Amino acid sequence: MLVASASVGLIAPIAVQANDINIEGMNNYTSSKSSSKKQQINSKTFINEVNDDIATVNQLEAQENGIEAGSFSDTTSLTGKATFSVGGVENSSGDLTEGTTAQYMYQMNLNTSFTGDDDLYVRLKTGNATAPFNNKLMGTYLSSTNTYSDTLKVDKIWYSFPVSDSVTAWVGPKIENYYMHGASPSIYKPVLKGFKLGGNGAAYGASTDSGIGIAYNADNGFSVSSNIVSDTNGTSFGFLSNEVDENWSTQIAYTKPNYHVSLMVALKYDGWKDEYFSTVKGSTRGTGVNSSNYGLRGYWRPDDSGTATPEISVGYDISTIDGAASTVDETDAYFVGLTWNDMFRADDRIGLAFGQPQTREDETVDPFMWEAYYSFKVNDSVTMTPAIFGGSDVNGTANTDVSGAVLETTFKF
Repeated sequence: MLVASASVGLIAPIAVQANDINIEGMNNYTSSKSSSKKQQINSKTFINEVNDDIATVNQLEAQENGIEAGSFSDTTSLTGKATFSVGGVENSSGDLTEGTTAQYMYQMNLNTSFTGDDDLYVRLKTGNATAPFNNKLMGTYLSSTNTYSDTLKVDKIWYSFPVSDSVTAWVGPKIENYYMHGASPSIYKPVLKGFKLGGNGAAYGASTDSGIGIAYNADNGFSVSSNIVSDTNGTSFGFLSNEVDENWSTQIAYTKPNYHVSLMVALKYDGWKDEYFSTVKGSTRGTGVNSSNYGLRGYWRPDDSGTATPEISVGYDISTIDGAASTVDETDAYFVGLTWNDMFRADDRIGLAFGQPQTREDETVDPFMWEAYYSFKVNDSVTMTPAIFGGSDVNGTANTDVSGAVLETTFKF
């Protein structure tokens, strides 16, 4: 309609000017020059009535205004993306389906403000991911994976608003706790979801639940935030009760343009466990069991991109499990992510990450995961990312080795 409106605006004046000239009158005058009766020409000779044309233009403008009245509010914005993934894995233990597969993810983000400072966020999402890119404990779950089986769903919904110039609050029936942190703990952009947030394990592992949170951000880069999410979606009931599991996370951070350091304390109740970056034993908590989880995060970036010096993101997690024997009550994990930006062309990115998934102290193997990728823009809206990844003893069992490759194409709008 914007194009139609602009077209009408350009064409209408031309149409009116054309109708101002009485072509028929001119023809009659020319053909009758030899007539003995002299014709008189004055200012009204070649002018037609243009009331009909003006009425038509007014009618089109009225229709345009009617359509605009039924469109999105001026304070609502829509962005989105679609990701196509084609790839496959090889697995020595037979725990994964081997062979090439293709999947997609489609996402729409709606943001609406009512005061200019608040935000009602709704994320609609769907996808068709299946094996092998939906396995958390084998380390092959992609960041783009969605398992909604082609059904478009409300994936996230929350409302955020300022309490003061430095304090923001969130409340929502479907939210993950890391959206309510005062600072992002990592600048590494992963292909595998296990490498998200500097290690998606005991400290930063999350799920979409009902939640509330608050964050304070000072002008000097210091921030502190605290939030709690409770698994009351689906068939679970009882917010902040013993009937469901909860995650209470508090982050203290200091962030500058070139670096960041932070400490996360995540108290997880009633058997809460995280599997994206963990072995089977490392994620096991047991029904009703609580755990205390601590995450250190840091990153540094050089002043200039396009050099041999990469951005560096690191993470280390440690957790203690309440009530467990002293030989099995601790887990730990580490993560390292390196990024080189603008190496061969503007806005391209080389990524390399590796680390140890959350591992319980009694495990007899040393699990390890890694990935490497090159991401480049085809144009402003399309990005392609070929990647390879792998790991050894990834779920804590000997010889559960995996390797794979994937090509992802992301369309943003």
